[in-house]
Amino acid sequence: MTRVLVVDDEPQIVRALVLNLKARQYEVDAAADGATALQLAAALHPDVVVLDLGLPDMDGVEVIKGLRGWTRVPILVLSARHTSDEKVEALDAGADDYVTKPFGMDELLARLRASVRRSEPVGQDVTEDLAIVETAGFTVDLAAKKVHRAGRDVRLTPTEWHLLEVLVRNGGRLVGQKQLLQEVWGPSYGTETNYLRVYMAQLRRKLETDPSHPRHFVTEPGMGYRFERG
Repeated sequence: MTRVLVVDDEPQIVRALVLNLKARQYEVDAAADGATALQLAAALHPDVVVLDLGLPDMDGVEVIKGLRGWTRVPILVLSARHTSDEKVEALDAGADDYVTKPFGMDELLARLRASVRRSEPVGQDVTEDLAIVETAGFTVDLAAKKVHRAGRDVRLTPTEWHLLEVLVRNGGRLVGQKQLLQEVWGPSYGTETNYLRVYMAQLRRKLETDPSHPRHFVTEPGMGYRFERG
């Protein structure tokens, strides 16, 4: 059973989410503030977190950063903040998706399912010769869902991993912006190119020797991105 941690200080929203999620066989825990959310996440290890940014004790972005210090759990932000800058700030901090209030329950549940799906282990279709992809600076283990750099594991969020996986599996080939958005975020996406810019910048910071002059994650302006081993 998938465990969801709902973090919101509006009782009516929490009640609606709990009822809808339990009706669909999710196990649900709830927190009304950031401190409680961080405690419950550490104690219960949810499979996905639904997080409001406007909490009474701290900004939701701080909760995202607190979680990302130790876990890759998918984080779905639920917020009344609509500006692009605020969305990018949450995504840059490590959120995996962003839904604005008021929201449709069907859309929210679809986004939640997509977030959980992205975090699931890679299936058994990875052949041995493709399971390990090595570059001069880092190694990608597709079967184990791990990245090693300088002898250490690199922490990636589920969305960062999924983006990396799509690019690595298409090594040397241009992957279009729309294809990347739909494979990583879902079929209803296709124009949110700011998502790609944010996450590609994060991958480059974590994996490129010189992020400002990327060697492995190459941008084809106006078209998409390409992964190069060399």
